[in-house]
Amino acid sequence: MIDRRTLAIVAAAVLGALVPAAALGQAWPGKSIRLVVPFPPGGGTDVLSRTLAEKLGPALNTALVVDNRPGAGGNVGLDLAAKAAADGNTLAMGQTSNLAINPTLYTSLPFSPLKDFAPIVLVASQPMVLVVAKDAPWKTLADIVTAGKGKGGLTMASAGNGTVGHLAGEMFARRAGITVVHVPYKGAAPAITDVVGGQVAMFFASAGGVMGQIEGGRVRAIAVTSAKRMARLPNVPTVAESGFPGFEATDWKGLVAPAGTPAAIVNRVNAEVMRALGTPEVAARLAAEGSEAMGGSPEQFAQHLREEATKWSAIVKATGAKVD
Repeated sequence: MIDRRTLAIVAAAVLGALVPAAALGQAWPGKSIRLVVPFPPGGGTDVLSRTLAEKLGPALNTALVVDNRPGAGGNVGLDLAAKAAADGNTLAMGQTSNLAINPTLYTSLPFSPLKDFAPIVLVASQPMVLVVAKDAPWKTLADIVTAGKGKGGLTMASAGNGTVGHLAGEMFARRAGITVVHVPYKGAAPAITDVVGGQVAMFFASAGGVMGQIEGGRVRAIAVTSAKRMARLPNVPTVAESGFPGFEATDWKGLVAPAGTPAAIVNRVNAEVMRALGTPEVAARLAAEGSEAMGGSPEQFAQHLREEATKWSAIVKATGAKVD
């Protein structure tokens, strides 16, 4: 994906550089820019957000301050961002869960992902990794299936209701015919802590949020949810090749602003993110955590949001998933 988008990244960066300063308003940014991250520090969304903040702050000649606001599967932080002033000084890092899944999973949301946000850019995508504690008895997906068909099934952590890990787990349980007891957390970091400690059996975690624990030997990776194996985890099979052909679930992340944010500001931020995605250091950091740089225009991200909302709505209804 990175190679295929190289020309688009360069073109967007050039166009961004050509936006007249006057079009952005003489005062913008004028103060620090808040980047709302709707999950706690330490998870995949937080790591990616801080990586971008390191590049965007200097590029926009201001400080980009990460503001972690976890809760309700990301809804708390996104609601805060949706209601912020549309002046370009508040951005938010949304993801599959709170922008595409939650509108169907929750009976009501205090914001509309499609109406209350100005899409800026699709940033990155990564698969989920099914992990268990290092000393857990399960070593393969077949072992998980056998255990899940036993009395009581298995407990399954998630980074919150409506996250891709939650839905991926529900989708897998349905395909495998096993019983899982969903245990939602306020983010990936506390969920991983309880998996390591054996309080919950398994966790479909974002690759970026769990890679350190896998390589540190604190958890065991059972399978990945991408269509093909991850380069960083070449010995970990996909769910699809482990007996469930066609299974795929990825967690994408994208930058949004409150609806009504001036188009010139949206385009400027888009250009700077695209420029950042094209730098060797950001590309290397994304690859290291199992992410794939995406990119594209605000219009392309808006189309992606519409398509993903339709796709995940069908999955939520098919699995019967609901907020606990």
